Amino acid sequence: MEVLLIGIVILFIVSYRTKKGESVYKFISTEAVNTYKKIEPYSFKAMRDKVKELGLEYTKRQYLMQILAFAGLAGGISYLYFYNLFICVIYMAIAVSFIPYVTYLRCKRQYSEYIFEQVQVYCTNTIMEFATTQAFVKSLEGVVESGILGEPILSDVKTMIALSYEKGDVYDSIKYMDTKYPYYMVKNMHQLFLQVTKEGAKDTAETFENMLADIDILVEGVYRDRADRATFHKQFLTFGVALYGMIALIQLSELKHILR
Repeated sequence: MEVLLIGIVILFIVSYRTKKGESVYKFISTEAVNTYKKIEPYSFKAMRDKVKELGLEYTKRQYLMQILAFAGLAGGISYLYFYNLFICVIYMAIAVSFIPYVTYLRCKRQYSEYIFEQVQVYCTNTIMEFATTQAFVKSLEGVVESGILGEPILSDVKTMIALSYEKGDVYDSIKYMDTKYPYYMVKNMHQLFLQVTKEGAKDTAETFENMLADIDILVEGVYRDRADRATFHKQFLTFGVALYGMIALIQLSELKHILR
């Protein structure tokens, strides 16, 4: 415990010395926010707003049903184990308190799926535009003008275009997109565009067609995995309900035996 306190004091002193004239609290809070952004680049508010925009947010009735289901299951199971209403209420409160976290996980999953779909659309259409324009920046402009991209990908592609014109090359714009969306299909596509830009390669149609095929295979695998997870989740819930049903029957039979 003493070592931990000494470490905190040393950290405070070092941060104060390195940021002289600046609030230590502000420095620590800024570093904490920056670390969070690296780990979790999208805030829960941004994710939930997008989920609402996509029409995937639960209604009030669905949230009420979720609360009743969590509280009912927790209350029923805990009462059959302890036969104590006070403990039963505590378990119900604990179960309901997990609902915000479950909501966060659901929003994060839905937002991640949306971002993946947008990235796939960005890659596929950029390659298809390049087949016509034979210029990376012109391809990006064509994708933006087509109106098929949504936020935040749309703004990021516009930033790529602005960086390309500002710097006079595509290196910074590609680095920006690779950092923000570290998907293999994004990095591989950008690497191919860099090679074409550097070497002035010709006859790239077959290479880009192969990349489109690879993207299609990747997307197919992702959707297949999603379907498999949904099936497993349904089977897991069915098994869990059946298991707890068996436990409830055993407890009820024991209770009847005691009452007799």
